[in-house]
Parts: sequence; C-alpha cells; structure tokens
Amino acid sequence: MTELAKTPLYDAHVALGGKIVPFAGYAMPVQYTAGVLKEYHCVRGDGAGLFDISHMGQVRVNGSQALAFLQYATSNNVAALDDGQVQYSALLNSDGTFIDDITTYKITDDHYYLCINAANRHKDVAHLQALAASYDVSVVDESDRTTLLALQGQQAQACLQPLTGTPLDDIAYYHFAACTLDCGGQSVAAVISRTGYTGEDGFELYLPNEAAAAVWDALLAAGAQPIGLAARDMLRTEMGYALYGHEISDTVTPVEARLMWITKLDKGDFLGREAVLARREAGAKQALLALKLTGRGIPRQGYRVLAGDMAVGEVTSGQHSPLAGAGIALAYVEPAYADSDRLAIEIRCKAAAAERTDLPFVRSRVRRNK
Repeated sequence: MTELAKTPLYDAHVALGGKIVPFAGYAMPVQYTAGVLKEYHCVRGDGAGLFDISHMGQVRVNGSQALAFLQYATSNNVAALDDGQVQYSALLNSDGTFIDDITTYKITDDHYYLCINAANRHKDVAHLQALAASYDVSVVDESDRTTLLALQGQQAQACLQPLTGTPLDDIAYYHFAACTLDCGGQSVAAVISRTGYTGEDGFELYLPNEAAAAVWDALLAAGAQPIGLAARDMLRTEMGYALYGHEISDTVTPVEARLMWITKLDKGDFLGREAVLARREAGAKQALLALKLTGRGIPRQGYRVLAGDMAVGEVTSGQHSPLAGAGIALAYVEPAYADSDRLAIEIRCKAAAAERTDLPFVRSRVRRNK
C-alpha cells in the first residue's frame, strides 16, 4: 500500500483536531472539531475560512515561446491575458476530452505559472513536458516546494491585510500580485491572487514550504477558521464548479461540461480543437444539469437520474445545501431528457422528485470589481 503524502501543515491539522482522510494521494483534513456545518457557515456567513490546498500542483513555464506553447497546450486564449491576470482553462487531449482543468497565471509574455489538480499532477506534468519538446520553453514542476492556502469569506481581506503592505483592494478578481507577508517578525515572499473555489470573496496564497506554518498560524490568529474538505465540497457544489472525476474527465468534452466559455475555438489551433468542433457540430452526447430536490433527501455521486421508471442519467456531485434548503445535484442526463420537467433522483430505492434550476444554486459573493 502506497503511503499517503503529507502537506507541510499536516502536524498543524492534527493538532487542531482535524479528521484525516486519504484524498488524491494525500492525508488531508476532511473536517475539524467544530464540525462541517459550522465550517460551512463560517465561509458562507460573515467569517473567513482557511483551507490547506497544498495538495494542488504548481508548474512554472518559462521561455521565448511560452505564449505559443500555452496557446497550443490549453483551451483558453492565453494571448488575452495581461500581466498579473489569472485565467481558468483546460488541458485537452487529441480527442477533445479533459486531461485536467487548470488556472493560468501570466507573469510576463515569456513567464507563466499553472495551478493543476492534485490527482492529475504527474500526468499533467508529463503531458506538458512532452508537448514542450517542440518549443523553446521549460516546464518545471514546483509542487513539492510550494504551499498553497485559500482564505475565503467576507472577512478574508480583513484577516490578510494586516500581514502585508500591499493594498489588497488593488488586486482585482482573477488577478494576482507578488507580496511580502509579515508573520510574527518573519518576512515571507508570497503570491496572492483574488481567486477561490467557494463563490465567496477571498484569496489564494502561494508560499515556500518553510513559511507554511508561520503564515497559517498568523491567519488563524487574525481570526480565520480552519476548514476541511467536506465543507469545501459543499461550497463548490453550490456554485456548480466542475471537479475533475465528477463533472469533467477524459470521457467528457467542453461541449458536455458547459465549459465552451473557456474553449476559444477562434484563437487558432490548439490540442483537441478539431475534436471539440466535431462534437459541437454533432451535438453533445449528454447534458449537464443542475437539479434541486423538491422534497427531502440528499443526492450523492453515482445516484441514478430517473424519468418515470427509466434511468436517463447519473449524479456527478450531490449535497444538502443549507442555504438553498434542499438537496442539490449536478448530473449528466441523456440529451433527449435535458428539458424534461419530470425528473427524479433515485435515493435508497425511491424516486425523489427534482426540478431543473440555474447555476449557481446560491448567490455568489465574489468581488468582481475593485
């Protein structure tokens, strides 16, 4: 049995009473002693939640052909980025399906930084390095030296601002800045981006591993509360954000995943473009729906979606949403049933009626403007 990897903050999680579970090859806290609901309400309410997401991967791309390389390797239009801007994007294969979804950080025209999913890290890096052989570019995996924290919630800025002289008001949504953090007399070089996975205002902080504990402790002392994987999944499901292995995979194209908005077919050639074009013209093989139960029940991944007595799809992500006051689900269904008003989700051998709804399930409070 392969031993689970540990983030630099593993001991801090244990000391805080974190319940440790396997996740993407790492030993990660699924919740702390306050419980999942209190963690959820901290972020959705008027608090600030602190997440250790150091299991995510980080890749630095440098070189005179870095832009041309990423234009081919990713689905979004990297040329549209300004220095200091972040972009949600995807790595597609030649079949037009997902290798991963990623974020791209533009530092300069020949210098970029990618954040990739933990479970896909080694696959992604090997894929990118193979493609890079045709370009004047270097692709360096910096995951093992990097700690990544997410600070999310309405009080996130208030907690973080006292630690840095950089005016956080100046960092717009999906932008970033190199900053210095003062943590109990220790000066820490960090990259702070106004991004997140919760639908709340907040930041993600890239740090050297040796500074992880100092920054974590300083943010907790400033009033942030530690948040585990369970609450994080509740928050991202309420927003309808895709998760690899759930809404996206190597069997799904952006056409099905409702991610054509990050797939710029008019930017020129990129890996998977022709396959995505063909799928769009032929029509999606399945439709991704947002469903809300009209009665009691909690949908979970793998539960069948029913139209009458017939199974027509499957839940990819499901939770009880405290704010929506109902069970919510993302689900793929056969295209012929995408507009049906007679759908249900099978829960414990019973059909729980569900209605189609728009995303997000609850209102987003991200700060999109200064």
